[in-house]
Amino acid sequence: MTTLLIADDHPLYRDALRGALSLSLPDLTLLEAGDLNQTVSQLEKHDVDLLLLDLHMPGSNDLFGLLHIRKLYPDVPVAVVSGTEDPTIISKIVGVGALGFIPKTTGADDIAKAINAIMDGDVWLPEGLSDKIEEVDDAFSELADQVASLTPSQYKVLCYMRDGLLNKQIGYNLDIAEATVKAHVTAIFRKLGINNRTQAVLIASQLQLEPPEAS
Repeated sequence: MTTLLIADDHPLYRDALRGALSLSLPDLTLLEAGDLNQTVSQLEKHDVDLLLLDLHMPGSNDLFGLLHIRKLYPDVPVAVVSGTEDPTIISKIVGVGALGFIPKTTGADDIAKAINAIMDGDVWLPEGLSDKIEEVDDAFSELADQVASLTPSQYKVLCYMRDGLLNKQIGYNLDIAEATVKAHVTAIFRKLGINNRTQAVLIASQLQLEPPEAS
Protein backbone atom coordinates (compact mmCIF):
# COMPACT_ATOMS: atom_id res chain seq x y z
CA MET A 1 0.00 0.00 0.00
CA THR A 2 1.35 3.40 -1.06
CA THR A 3 0.46 6.61 0.78
CA LEU A 4 0.15 9.79 -1.29
CA LEU A 5 -0.45 13.29 0.02
CA ILE A 6 -2.21 15.70 -2.34
CA ALA A 7 -1.41 19.28 -1.29
CA ASP A 8 -3.55 21.72 -3.28
CA ASP A 9 -5.89 24.51 -2.21
CA HIS A 10 -8.56 23.73 -4.82
CA PRO A 11 -10.99 21.07 -3.50
CA LEU A 12 -12.34 20.35 -6.98
CA TYR A 13 -8.87 19.56 -8.30
CA ARG A 14 -8.11 17.39 -5.26
CA ASP A 15 -11.36 15.51 -5.86
CA ALA A 16 -10.57 15.05 -9.54
CA LEU A 17 -7.06 13.86 -8.78
CA ARG A 18 -8.33 11.52 -6.08
CA GLY A 19 -10.83 10.00 -8.52
CA ALA A 20 -8.27 9.60 -11.28
CA LEU A 21 -5.66 8.06 -9.01
CA SER A 22 -8.13 5.70 -7.35
CA LEU A 23 -8.96 4.24 -10.76
CA SER A 24 -5.39 4.11 -12.06
CA LEU A 25 -3.64 3.08 -8.83
CA PRO A 26 -6.14 1.16 -6.66
CA ASP A 27 -3.65 0.28 -3.89
CA LEU A 28 -3.31 3.88 -2.72
CA THR A 29 -4.00 5.59 0.57
CA LEU A 30 -4.74 9.22 -0.29
CA LEU A 31 -4.32 12.11 2.14
CA GLU A 32 -5.15 15.76 1.45
CA ALA A 33 -3.98 19.21 2.52
CA GLY A 34 -5.14 22.67 1.45
CA ASP A 35 -2.21 24.83 2.54
CA LEU A 36 1.41 24.62 3.68
CA ASN A 37 0.59 24.29 7.38
CA GLN A 38 -1.80 21.40 6.74
CA THR A 39 0.79 19.76 4.52
CA VAL A 40 3.44 19.88 7.23
CA SER A 41 0.90 18.58 9.76
CA GLN A 42 0.05 15.61 7.53
CA LEU A 43 3.73 14.84 7.04
CA GLU A 44 4.21 14.89 10.82
CA LYS A 45 1.36 12.43 11.38
CA HIS A 46 1.80 9.99 8.50
CA ASP A 47 4.51 8.10 6.65
CA VAL A 48 4.03 9.56 3.19
CA ASP A 49 5.55 7.80 0.19
CA LEU A 50 5.01 10.71 -2.20
CA LEU A 51 3.87 14.31 -1.89
CA LEU A 52 2.05 15.95 -4.81
CA LEU A 53 2.61 19.64 -4.11
CA ASP A 54 0.88 22.67 -5.63
CA LEU A 55 3.32 25.59 -5.91
CA HIS A 56 0.71 28.28 -5.33
CA MET A 57 -1.40 27.10 -2.40
CA PRO A 58 -1.56 29.40 0.67
CA GLY A 59 1.73 29.51 2.56
CA SER A 60 3.66 27.96 -0.31
CA ASN A 61 3.66 30.66 -2.99
CA ASP A 62 6.05 29.52 -5.68
CA LEU A 63 9.27 27.89 -4.50
CA PHE A 64 9.11 28.47 -0.75
CA GLY A 65 6.75 25.59 0.06
CA LEU A 66 8.95 23.14 -1.81
CA LEU A 67 12.12 24.48 -0.19
CA HIS A 68 10.55 24.43 3.28
CA ILE A 69 9.28 20.86 2.99
CA ARG A 70 12.52 19.59 1.47
CA LYS A 71 14.35 21.10 4.46
CA LEU A 72 11.98 19.53 7.02
CA TYR A 73 11.46 16.19 5.28
CA PRO A 74 14.42 15.52 2.94
CA ASP A 75 13.53 11.84 2.61
CA VAL A 76 9.97 12.41 1.35
CA PRO A 77 9.80 12.33 -2.47
CA VAL A 78 8.05 15.41 -3.87
CA ALA A 79 6.44 15.97 -7.25
CA VAL A 80 5.23 19.45 -8.06
CA VAL A 81 1.78 19.78 -9.62
CA SER A 82 1.25 23.17 -11.23
CA GLY A 83 -0.47 25.11 -13.96
CA THR A 84 2.79 26.70 -15.11
CA GLU A 85 4.98 25.03 -17.70
CA ASP A 86 7.80 27.58 -17.75
CA PRO A 87 11.08 25.65 -18.34
CA THR A 88 13.04 28.14 -16.23
CA ILE A 89 10.80 27.59 -13.21
CA ILE A 90 10.72 23.83 -13.78
CA SER A 91 14.54 23.79 -13.91
CA LYS A 92 14.63 25.44 -10.50
CA ILE A 93 11.97 23.06 -9.14
CA VAL A 94 14.02 20.04 -10.17
CA GLY A 95 17.22 21.78 -9.12
CA VAL A 96 16.07 22.11 -5.51
CA GLY A 97 15.06 18.49 -5.19
CA ALA A 98 11.66 17.75 -6.74
CA LEU A 99 11.56 14.35 -8.42
CA GLY A 100 8.90 15.30 -10.90
CA PHE A 101 6.84 18.05 -12.46
CA ILE A 102 3.24 17.26 -13.39
CA PRO A 103 1.23 19.93 -15.24
CA LYS A 104 -2.39 20.20 -14.12
CA THR A 105 -3.43 19.40 -17.68
CA THR A 106 -1.87 15.91 -17.42
CA GLY A 107 -4.29 13.02 -17.93
CA ALA A 108 -4.93 10.28 -15.38
CA ASP A 109 -2.87 7.64 -17.20
CA ASP A 110 0.20 9.89 -17.43
CA ILE A 111 -0.16 10.91 -13.77
CA ALA A 112 -0.13 7.22 -12.83
CA LYS A 113 2.98 6.72 -14.99
CA ALA A 114 4.62 9.72 -13.34
CA ILE A 115 3.90 8.43 -9.85
CA ASN A 116 5.20 4.96 -10.66
CA ALA A 117 8.37 6.41 -12.17
CA ILE A 118 9.01 8.67 -9.18
CA MET A 119 8.33 5.85 -6.73
CA ASP A 120 10.98 3.86 -8.62
CA GLY A 121 13.46 6.68 -7.98
CA ASP A 122 13.36 8.33 -11.39
CA VAL A 123 12.77 12.00 -12.21
CA TRP A 124 9.59 12.38 -14.29
CA LEU A 125 8.92 15.29 -16.62
CA PRO A 126 6.32 15.71 -19.37
CA GLU A 127 7.35 14.64 -22.84
CA GLY A 128 9.20 17.41 -24.64
CA LEU A 129 10.33 19.21 -21.48
CA SER A 130 13.33 17.11 -20.51
CA ASP A 131 15.60 18.68 -23.14
CA LYS A 132 14.61 22.19 -22.00
CA ILE A 133 15.64 21.73 -18.36
CA GLU A 134 18.87 23.42 -17.34
CA GLU A 135 21.02 22.53 -14.35
CA VAL A 136 20.99 25.18 -11.63
CA ASP A 137 24.33 26.57 -10.53
CA ASP A 138 25.91 26.29 -7.09
CA ALA A 139 25.06 29.89 -6.20
CA PHE A 140 21.35 29.27 -6.73
CA SER A 141 21.48 26.03 -4.75
CA GLU A 142 23.12 27.87 -1.86
CA LEU A 143 20.48 30.63 -1.97
CA ALA A 144 17.72 28.04 -2.00
CA ASP A 145 19.21 26.30 1.03
CA GLN A 146 19.41 29.59 2.92
CA VAL A 147 15.80 30.52 2.11
CA ALA A 148 14.68 27.04 3.18
CA SER A 149 15.93 27.85 6.69
CA LEU A 150 13.38 30.68 7.03
CA THR A 151 10.14 30.13 8.91
CA PRO A 152 6.88 30.75 7.02
CA SER A 153 6.45 34.03 8.94
CA GLN A 154 9.95 35.17 8.03
CA TYR A 155 9.25 34.24 4.42
CA LYS A 156 6.15 36.45 4.36
CA VAL A 157 8.19 39.35 5.73
CA LEU A 158 10.83 38.74 3.05
CA CYS A 159 8.17 38.89 0.34
CA TYR A 160 6.80 42.17 1.66
CA MET A 161 10.34 43.55 1.85
CA ARG A 162 10.78 42.63 -1.78
CA ASP A 163 7.65 44.66 -2.55
CA GLY A 164 9.18 47.70 -0.85
CA LEU A 165 6.97 47.83 2.25
CA LEU A 166 8.23 49.46 5.42
CA ASN A 167 8.25 47.62 8.74
CA LYS A 168 5.12 49.46 9.90
CA GLN A 169 3.27 48.46 6.72
CA ILE A 170 4.42 44.86 7.01
CA GLY A 171 3.24 44.75 10.61
CA TYR A 172 -0.16 46.09 9.58
CA ASN A 173 -0.54 43.54 6.78
CA LEU A 174 0.47 40.62 9.00
CA ASP A 175 -1.28 41.97 12.12
CA ILE A 176 1.89 41.87 14.20
CA ALA A 177 3.83 44.51 16.14
CA GLU A 178 6.49 46.52 14.37
CA ALA A 179 9.02 45.21 16.91
CA THR A 180 8.14 41.67 15.80
CA VAL A 181 8.72 42.64 12.19
CA LYS A 182 12.13 44.04 13.14
CA ALA A 183 12.97 40.77 14.88
CA HIS A 184 11.98 38.85 11.77
CA VAL A 185 14.10 41.13 9.56
CA THR A 186 17.11 40.61 11.83
CA ALA A 187 16.62 36.83 11.67
CA ILE A 188 16.23 36.96 7.89
CA PHE A 189 19.47 38.92 7.47
CA ARG A 190 21.31 36.44 9.73
CA LYS A 191 19.98 33.33 8.00
CA LEU A 192 20.62 34.69 4.52
CA GLY A 193 24.06 36.03 5.42
CA ILE A 194 23.21 39.58 4.35
CA ASN A 195 23.03 43.00 5.99
CA ASN A 196 20.55 45.14 4.05
CA ARG A 197 17.17 45.10 2.35
CA THR A 198 18.60 45.48 -1.14
CA GLN A 199 20.35 42.14 -0.81
CA ALA A 200 17.15 40.56 0.56
CA VAL A 201 15.16 41.85 -2.42
CA LEU A 202 17.75 40.43 -4.82
CA ILE A 203 17.55 36.99 -3.23
CA ALA A 204 13.76 36.99 -3.27
CA SER A 205 13.76 38.00 -6.93
CA GLN A 206 16.29 35.33 -7.90
CA LEU A 207 14.12 32.66 -6.32
CA GLN A 208 10.99 34.11 -7.96
CA LEU A 209 9.21 34.22 -4.62
CA GLU A 210 5.74 35.76 -4.75
CA PRO A 211 4.14 38.00 -2.13
CA PRO A 212 1.61 36.23 0.08
CA GLU A 213 -2.03 36.61 -0.80
CA ALA A 214 -3.99 39.05 1.34
CA SER A 215 -6.04 37.24 3.96
